[in-house]
Amino acid sequence: MRIWVVTKTFALALAGAGLFQLLGLPLPFLFGPMATCLLAALAGVRLEGVAPLSDAARAVLGIAVGASVTPALLGQVPTMAVTLALIPAYVAVIGLVGVPFFHRLCGFDRVTSYYAAMPGGFQDMVYFGQQAGGDVRALALIHATRVLIIVTLVPVLLVGVGGLSLDAPTGVPAAELPAGQLALMVAVGLAGWKGGARLGLFGPAILGPLILAALLTLAGVLQHRPPAEAIMAAQFFIGTGIGLNYRGVTLAELRRDVAAGAAFALLLAVLAGAFTLLARALGGAAWLELFLSFAPGGQAEMAVLALVAGADLGFVVAHHLGRILLVIAGAPVAARWALRR
Repeated sequence: MRIWVVTKTFALALAGAGLFQLLGLPLPFLFGPMATCLLAALAGVRLEGVAPLSDAARAVLGIAVGASVTPALLGQVPTMAVTLALIPAYVAVIGLVGVPFFHRLCGFDRVTSYYAAMPGGFQDMVYFGQQAGGDVRALALIHATRVLIIVTLVPVLLVGVGGLSLDAPTGVPAAELPAGQLALMVAVGLAGWKGGARLGLFGPAILGPLILAALLTLAGVLQHRPPAEAIMAAQFFIGTGIGLNYRGVTLAELRRDVAAGAAFALLLAVLAGAFTLLARALGGAAWLELFLSFAPGGQAEMAVLALVAGADLGFVVAHHLGRILLVIAGAPVAARWALRR
């Protein structure tokens, strides 16, 4: 039965990708699977993914990001220092706005409100909230909706306001890459993923390969990003995973948890725009990189958008890693202080 459900799930995802491609819509391999799996999940269709495939997709993006960590990028660190210094203020403002929003306006308990407002990694915030006694299902739906809205809204703004086409080449075809480099990428992905998990890294599937690929790139050993086909497959599995987050959702959860998550995501979009303008005035970096750096989506999703927009991938991911590291390290400590008060 499980094999049939998984097969049905990926058939729906492939149909969505094909339909979006046929209609000429942007990012068909991300938005097509996301749309069809989301609609099927909301309709009550039984769906199931394969967790290792989702992790493998994140490993591909981790290698792509790590391969962008070049000596030239390290030379930009003094330039990034100003905008990176805004990350703690950005997270603090989100918390000051988000916690009262969820607690006073939406009626969630204090623990759930706190971890729902924190713009950290999806799994990490749900785990921390569970350990503190929060509503796990509500947290999962709120953060899934945050990622869904941000991933949908950012391309719309980039195309409609920024005038971008989102068709920047994400990599060269696999046939044009040396076989040794392809084999090295596979080894980096597996070693980084499993090694990161053994070391207890947060998000080991993406962060482990990222660190290992960055070290090898700086050493001159890894000289290419993953091929275009691998990036396309990563988009497919990430889009499918976003849609699968809504399996089993009830009408009551739609009215309360998903609606609250969607409203908060729009508030986050406004805050991200404000900090983008502030960072542009203070740091002088290009608006595209700054906009993607402050958009509060997930690491993998924002890496995909940076790739297709032709942005400086290392610059964008450095800011997202800074935000997520800050939230993961500080959220439990700040929660104990805030909830005690």
